[in-house]
Amino acid sequence: MVQLYARTKTIQEDKVSGFCPGCFHSTIMKLIGEVLEEMEIVDKAACVLGIGCCGLHMNYMAYDNITAPHGRAAAVASGLKRTNKDTLVYTYQGDGDFASIGLAESISAANRGENITVIHVNNGIYGMTGGQMSPTTLVGMKASTALKGRQVEEHGYPMDMCEVINKLTTPVYIERTSCNTPQNVIKTKKAIRKAFQNQLDGKGFSLVEVVSNCPTNWGVDPIKSLEFIEEKMIPQYPLGVYRDQ
Repeated sequence: MVQLYARTKTIQEDKVSGFCPGCFHSTIMKLIGEVLEEMEIVDKAACVLGIGCCGLHMNYMAYDNITAPHGRAAAVASGLKRTNKDTLVYTYQGDGDFASIGLAESISAANRGENITVIHVNNGIYGMTGGQMSPTTLVGMKASTALKGRQVEEHGYPMDMCEVINKLTTPVYIERTSCNTPQNVIKTKKAIRKAFQNQLDGKGFSLVEVVSNCPTNWGVDPIKSLEFIEEKMIPQYPLGVYRDQ
């Protein structure tokens, strides 16, 4: 077993969040913690973190976590789950980690139907590493590696990971949510809970994609970032359940 000692809390309460103001990472992390506590499975949880802002969660978690090489979280989680079948294993990955550098690992884990949960935070850009364009950057959206904005003829179209994973046969649950409104925060929590329950029931691969923001690299204040999600991100990445078996 991965677990080391009994725990009842998921968050190191003496820590002050180091995430940028308005960023959804702290909200999503809190939702994960609430679900684990309410389901009384903190002792059997283990998170595999991607590199970047997602990896900062290690500073606030009070339960087991592993930081995988950039993009390899799904592969590490697959091995961890296969060798610790009673552990609830989930990955926490950004769009650069899940959809770009780790695309092969992500697709392969989903295609094998690994009994793991993937929480994919999609803010349309690389965060900590400098605001580079990611596979989910919107057409026309500027990035440090696309100063004139994403151009279809040069960079292709944004990659819709829920739609991509939904083309596979084996995944059992795929849902895209957001945290831009109180109602969507509630839906995100329910989606995380369902994805965790699927794993406990041995059903197989579950993906929860959370459409998020990055006020710092988008170059806007937190309020404007919420408007951008509503007006630009969600039309490109529609929220809802894509598969529920």
